[in-house]
Amino acid sequence: MSEPRFVHLRVHSDYSMIDGLAKIESLVCHAAHFGMPAIGLTDYNNLFGFIKFYKAAHKKGIKPIIGIDCNLKFQEIGDECAQITILAMNNKGYQNLILLISKAHLRGYGTYGPRIEYEWLIECQEGLLLLSGGHKGDVGKMLLRGNNIKAKELIIFYQKYFPQRYYLEISRTGRRDEERYLHQAIKLAVSFRLPIVATNEVCFISESDFNAHEIRVAIHYGYTLDDVKRPVCYSSKQYLRNEEDMCSLFSDIPEALENSVEIARRCNVIIQFGTYFLPQFPTGSISTEDFLIEKSKKGLEARLVSLFPNPQVRILNRVNYDKRLDIELQVINQMGFPGYFLIVMEFIQWSKEHSILVGPGRGSGAGSLVAYALNITDIDPLSFNLIFERFLNPERVSMPDFDIDFCMEKRDLVIEHVAEMYGRQAVSQIITFGTMTARAVIRDVGRVLGHPYTFVDRISKMIPLDFGITLKKALEYPSCLMELYKKDEEVKSLIDMARKLEGVTRNASKHAGGVVISPTKITDFSPLYCDENGNNLVTQFDKNDVEYTGLVKFDLLGLRTLTIIGWALDMINIRRKQSSHTLINLSSISLKDRKSFHMLQRAETTAIFQLESRGMKDLMKRLKPDCFEDIIALVALFRPGPLQSGMVDNFINRKHGREKISYPDAQWEHELLQPVLKSTYGIILYQEQVMQIAQVLSGYNLGSADVLRRAMGKKDPIEMSNQRKIFEEGARENGIDSVLAMKIFDLVEKFAGYGFNKSHSAAYALLSYQTLWLKSHYPSEFMAAAMNADIHNTDKIVILVNECLRMNLKILPPNINVSLYNFHVNHQGEIVYGLGAIKGVGPSPVKDIIRARHQDGDFCEIFEFCKRINTRKVNHRVLKKLIMSSALDCFGQHRAALVASLPDAVKNSNQYTQASEGGQTDIFGGLLEQNDRVKKKYLDIQPWSESIRLNGERETLGLYLTGHPMDPYLKEIQNYVSEQCLKDLRPTKKGKLTTIAGLVISARIVVTKNNNRMGICILDDNSGRIEVKAFFDTLNQFQNFAKKDCILIVSGEVSMDHFTGEMKVIASEISDLDMVRKKYVRNIFIGLTYRQIDKKLIKRIHSTLQLYQKKEGILVNLCYEKEDARVVLCLGSSWRIELTDSLLDNLRALVGSEQVKLEFD
Repeated sequence: MSEPRFVHLRVHSDYSMIDGLAKIESLVCHAAHFGMPAIGLTDYNNLFGFIKFYKAAHKKGIKPIIGIDCNLKFQEIGDECAQITILAMNNKGYQNLILLISKAHLRGYGTYGPRIEYEWLIECQEGLLLLSGGHKGDVGKMLLRGNNIKAKELIIFYQKYFPQRYYLEISRTGRRDEERYLHQAIKLAVSFRLPIVATNEVCFISESDFNAHEIRVAIHYGYTLDDVKRPVCYSSKQYLRNEEDMCSLFSDIPEALENSVEIARRCNVIIQFGTYFLPQFPTGSISTEDFLIEKSKKGLEARLVSLFPNPQVRILNRVNYDKRLDIELQVINQMGFPGYFLIVMEFIQWSKEHSILVGPGRGSGAGSLVAYALNITDIDPLSFNLIFERFLNPERVSMPDFDIDFCMEKRDLVIEHVAEMYGRQAVSQIITFGTMTARAVIRDVGRVLGHPYTFVDRISKMIPLDFGITLKKALEYPSCLMELYKKDEEVKSLIDMARKLEGVTRNASKHAGGVVISPTKITDFSPLYCDENGNNLVTQFDKNDVEYTGLVKFDLLGLRTLTIIGWALDMINIRRKQSSHTLINLSSISLKDRKSFHMLQRAETTAIFQLESRGMKDLMKRLKPDCFEDIIALVALFRPGPLQSGMVDNFINRKHGREKISYPDAQWEHELLQPVLKSTYGIILYQEQVMQIAQVLSGYNLGSADVLRRAMGKKDPIEMSNQRKIFEEGARENGIDSVLAMKIFDLVEKFAGYGFNKSHSAAYALLSYQTLWLKSHYPSEFMAAAMNADIHNTDKIVILVNECLRMNLKILPPNINVSLYNFHVNHQGEIVYGLGAIKGVGPSPVKDIIRARHQDGDFCEIFEFCKRINTRKVNHRVLKKLIMSSALDCFGQHRAALVASLPDAVKNSNQYTQASEGGQTDIFGGLLEQNDRVKKKYLDIQPWSESIRLNGERETLGLYLTGHPMDPYLKEIQNYVSEQCLKDLRPTKKGKLTTIAGLVISARIVVTKNNNRMGICILDDNSGRIEVKAFFDTLNQFQNFAKKDCILIVSGEVSMDHFTGEMKVIASEISDLDMVRKKYVRNIFIGLTYRQIDKKLIKRIHSTLQLYQKKEGILVNLCYEKEDARVVLCLGSSWRIELTDSLLDNLRALVGSEQVKLEFD
């Protein structure tokens, strides 16, 4: 191979965020294609992609050169920054590079992002080589501004601190000032005997990528391409030019090319991978291994006392536990992981001691007895046949990986404790990157190209919502998107450009749970990154790359269910403490609670962890779980694989005796498999069962069995061929017929693809059971806690409130004299609505209301209320929301009067506040007393109608709490529908129609994938909600009648939406109330009693009826009642009226709701 003549030293990948389009894999592949021996990655202000680049380059036999393009704080140009490129020459330089870029993020943020300072360069100069930054560098900027003196001072600085390690950089990409700078730089280089180096400041791979790159930059800065203010900073020539092009471009300055090769030779960073580093856990004078053994044995003893309170039973059982513990401890210590277990043990123990709820386990870690003994997990692995080797396998060396769930509200306290325990410089959370996804990139590119919002919105909505969907896949769907792509040039241009940007790194954020703990400073392993305020500190390497450097990742995850459990237990135990009962401890509840299983079998699992979807409820009704093992199975069964394979039907039929239980198959079974498969009725459901089958039939040890399980999951033909031989030989040695053994092997292989990790399933089943137990025994507290978890999610609150009503739990409306910010349970066991759930109120006003209430007692009426609160916090807008929500009903006035009195109440309050603040209370005492007398005079106005009052509740609470708009119509609607409640709907047979009624919550028309128009609306009847879809013939009816807040009568077929797990109706006929009334209502009866009748009322009824007279209307009957006498007066046909909601509202307001009745055909 000939000697290289040029090496690219300055290249940006898409990790540069602001610019850079090249994906690292593609970049390295192109470099290899061009025969480049080395290439430098110098992303802008970060090292995000370094590890991926390093690995990819080595894989292709290319030398990776690591560096950064970073901002340099330069006082001569104010807030503006100069640029400089810093390359690591060796491992010391790499460490200094990490320190510099970490410091820039932690301490150097300016107007244009993170910056480094000259003093930092001096401190970290060892092992670093600098490129001047070309015309954007400090020297370049001074030369272009004619400040040669300052440029020379800078050269002297660099020569002093970076002797033979500072290069004047030049490029020829056609950008403004580039050539002018180049000539001056060469003169300066000659006079100072400085080396110069050529770069191309690469931002993309091919010249054709330039337009896509311009769009990428415009997306970041918020410009459109045709914006005259958009800065033009890049050139189409900043692509990955090959060696020939670069040599041709700089043929007149050959030393600039030669120096690029020389720099590449000088840069030799070698990263050692494959070794894990943990902090030293404090164990006193004994070794970490012995400390783990001691802690584990002591912990197991405590667990056995709890599991087997009877000493004799404990003695009988402990042999298996002791044996298993010894095996696990031997493996853990041999593999070098005792410190890992002790670190996890410590922060979980600290969490429990500080009342922070910790999950019972997650993933395969629940299969470890050592973890159970150390209180890391709360699942006894021997009781549920969980396998340690599924977690830690000596034949498959990898780090143990505990995923630990914490109460979401307090998870950060755990991370804070870990930082205090091991040192803040040794602990960090982990970065994660967001990319441009299919829908988002269409919107971003469309905006930058200047397309109208409606056009872009229409195209983006044609992309399916499938997880991980790409534009390529979206075009393959049978939809109108491909048709538009083929025939509409604008659409094609938009999608083609978007595809170039799809998947490009867009932003950086904090990983949901990843935390690393270093034995020394984090910066000895990874650079750090934070936001411009110095918050949200994370590693610059993602979870995979940070482990590659040797740091061990701990997943400390926030789980909302634990927060709900914690809140529920707090409410329960407060009440139990007041009544001198023992406090509830969920770890001691029975797993055979009859009440809980009855609730489970009835599928009353709304708000229950993992079990609340409609599909899961249907599965539970079929399965009728009656033991904890069934709940474990439920979690494992409710996945696409088992559901589609028929495995679920087999499981249910075998459980209920409709199918013979075989181990595993009626034709091919063996008695040795009965203990393995008994809990799942002979069905191979868990990965652990795959391992145990290999163990009992073919003599695999569990480590080798885990290798078999992985091979079956990956479907590697070579490995599977090898495993078949091992399995067959092992079975033969155990005296098992080869044909039978291989038939069972085939069955195992088939179901292994569906197999679920039982350890994870068991741990999550325990959480499901605990929430189920709380709901069945303490429903008010549990539901209040569940609503607090979704206090700002109105749609979820609606579902939970409806569930409370179904359970006959009493929910008290919001009340400023009783409510807190959150939902809570009072002494009578009633749920009190939280003020925080009122839209537009917020924490600050609620805090002030509660302060005033605690300070001076309950509020009596609105004037006194306003006087006691801070009306700058609880302003007019907030007060109106409180009234509309019913929170001020406690004053005994109707809401219209309260709203009308607000201006006077606030004014009175402000006057009082001003007088008090001015020290004038005594002087104006008479005036204030007079105001106190005036304040009780509410304005005398007409109360709001029922519909206005209820709409106010819906606007502020998202639901109707003290009634429902359909309540006045319920008796009437019974005459039109076949199903009384939406919540009771079930799928109908094909062709059979069901008629339902409900209030329209939302309605819209969309275009389907097949380019057909479809109407979609949500109906609510206070028992539940359902989605109605209208196509073709019913679309006109939909457009005419499906208006928000209208009542619809819909006939159609009911089916389950398998995507959402909820019921839906495909409409065949849609009507509103006016239409069905015309069809079915014959007469209206207006009742009058002798106590209410007078001339004034008769006159009002007369004038009201006159407004609605219509020839084709219905007949009116007046019914007069006095004691036992009743007279019906039928008005003549000239008094026929048009039946409308407004007429009914007016008549009911005049004579009372029960006095207005309809007669039907």
